[in-house]
Amino acid sequence: MKIVRSTRVAAFGLVVALLVALCLGTLYKLQIIEGAAAYEASLNDNEEERTVTAARGNILDRYGRAMVTNRECYNLKINTTKLFADDVEDPNAVILEMVRIVEESGYEYIDDLPITEEPPYEYTEDMTALQSAMLAAYFKRQGLDDDTTAVELMSYFRTRYDIPNTATSEEMRAISSIRYALNVRYAINTDPYVFVEDASIDLISDLMGAVGNIIYVETSYIREYNTQSAAHILGYVGAITPEQAETLMRGDNSGYDLNDKVGQSGVELVFEEWLHGVNGRANVISTADGTITGTVYTKEPEPGNHVYLTIDLLLQESVERALELGIYELQIGRDEENRKHMENGEEPEEDVGGGAIVVVDVDTGEPLAIASYPTYNLTTLDEDYDDLLADESTPLVDRALTGLYAPGSTFKPLMAVAGLTEGLINTETQIVCNGVFTKYADQGYAPVCWIYSQTDGQFTHQSETVVEAIKDSCNIFFYTLADNMGITLMNEYAQGFGLGEHTGIELPESVGNMAKPETHNDVDGAGFTYGDTVQAGIGQSDSLFTPLQLAEYCAAIANGGTRHSAAILKSVRSFDYSTNLYLRENEVLSVVESEDYNYAAVQRGMYQFTHDPTGSSLDVYYAFNNYSYGGRSIGVAAKSGTAQLGEDRVNNGLFMLFAPFDDPEIAVAIVVEHARSGSALTSIAADVLDAYFSIQASAASSTAENESGLLR
Repeated sequence: MKIVRSTRVAAFGLVVALLVALCLGTLYKLQIIEGAAAYEASLNDNEEERTVTAARGNILDRYGRAMVTNRECYNLKINTTKLFADDVEDPNAVILEMVRIVEESGYEYIDDLPITEEPPYEYTEDMTALQSAMLAAYFKRQGLDDDTTAVELMSYFRTRYDIPNTATSEEMRAISSIRYALNVRYAINTDPYVFVEDASIDLISDLMGAVGNIIYVETSYIREYNTQSAAHILGYVGAITPEQAETLMRGDNSGYDLNDKVGQSGVELVFEEWLHGVNGRANVISTADGTITGTVYTKEPEPGNHVYLTIDLLLQESVERALELGIYELQIGRDEENRKHMENGEEPEEDVGGGAIVVVDVDTGEPLAIASYPTYNLTTLDEDYDDLLADESTPLVDRALTGLYAPGSTFKPLMAVAGLTEGLINTETQIVCNGVFTKYADQGYAPVCWIYSQTDGQFTHQSETVVEAIKDSCNIFFYTLADNMGITLMNEYAQGFGLGEHTGIELPESVGNMAKPETHNDVDGAGFTYGDTVQAGIGQSDSLFTPLQLAEYCAAIANGGTRHSAAILKSVRSFDYSTNLYLRENEVLSVVESEDYNYAAVQRGMYQFTHDPTGSSLDVYYAFNNYSYGGRSIGVAAKSGTAQLGEDRVNNGLFMLFAPFDDPEIAVAIVVEHARSGSALTSIAADVLDAYFSIQASAASSTAENESGLLR
């Protein structure tokens, strides 16, 4: 037994001795034989401080559906050490090869040089803050005069960067822009030049196959739009402008630098403070060939916060489709009519124009959908921008918030509230409609009622109460009321209902104008006359309002006179969704006080407009008299409007409604340019209601299923 144990001990000792010898041999190799080479390699390691881009906050709808998010992307940068190494015979040729591969792949390289692409060269007018700062720093570093022209600078580039005379102007411009972009980074404290943003794997493979490690890849973020709707609302981000830099970059701890992309329009702009994150910093260690061997964060990035809007994304998408389809169908009818006009040798009528729809919550004023047509695609905005700008249909204009339209007969419910409240009429008052308003006939002014005009004087509305006058949209009733009321009182009620006033929305909006002597467009030099007062009573004269204002006004009619703010920000949550940083509170902007029975009379008139076949439009009656969805009967109260634009012009059409009548949830305003009449928008209005109640029914069904599942 003792002999066996001695053998085992001896074997174990031998194994230990061999392991020790192996370790010593490896250490000798690393420290003595290869130590010098490792030390030399460490001297060639590069340590660079870089910005770590913070993710921008997401934009979501009221229910948390993502509208705008971030997508991780690959940005390509140029290893200047490799590009200008001794073994690279012609760096300019390498640059042109990279540009060729990029362009053939359908991409564009980032061009920071603020000079026009073709001779005669000039500085571009829309320089970003980064471009302006870089150009000034380059002039200073190279000892160039501040008044150096673009042509002189291009000539300087040709000499400085050894660009051969055989190079075309396009090749010289490409080489100059990239050499400048690489060179100027040494003159200004900013991140390395990004050659291509959001590159595909195929492009990365092609470039690296052609130029090797002259190109390296870094991850970043790019805005991703999860819907093709709401372009005017959401807006876009872009390079920080000089004006924005002056405001946003005040102080050392502003959280911004010149490389940042910031909001340029829409929600991206107005909620920039919430959405913008704070970039971090990191020391990146890489080998001479560009391989990253280590990253040490010196400051962690702080992502932006998430913004929730009052918008219902599903409703927004449905409303935009309804508007586009409705205008398309109206234009088909117009084309057919114009074909007949031309066959008869008559002049064709102007085409149907753009339009807008706004849907708001009656109880809170919150916008649920804000649609403008024509619109555009945010994903391709950069490449489409010049075409969009030149498009005569003005797709970049947000008609819902900045379009100004005469309200036409949609103004009559306001007049009714004002007349009833001020005691100028009561619910039993009757005004006789003889078809012509004759009070000022001896002075050459005798406007007519629409029914008298359309029937060549054969019919009038005879004697009408206020409810009947709203149902029939009788001009004579409201001419008379306006003449008795006067423009001052009319303005007080318009202000109370928010017409010609700011709505409270955070996005840019037009204020509009309620007709009055102070703002009168005195074309004929007659001043503001009785005729202007009378016309203002039916929504004409100088009155111009936005579709958003009309929707909020309709909501106030529905809820009994309370006008709420149209603020679109619902809430803000921290980047990890754990903390509510802001929560919208209901805000009342004004209240038009009147007895409940007065509002009930006006609401009843709007209800009869859709439910009485003797009203001003049978199309409206057929669409809404028995309106229901999913077996639920839904009363609809509405008022159409036809806004005259002048001789030889096709009238604008307007339509506003609230529903359900017995317990209003939403108010809707629709405007379509050159639609001819408000009743022509009936099918669009029905499509909007279908969309809303379909979404509500689906949500209720889902809730019921979830609750029953919990019970099980």
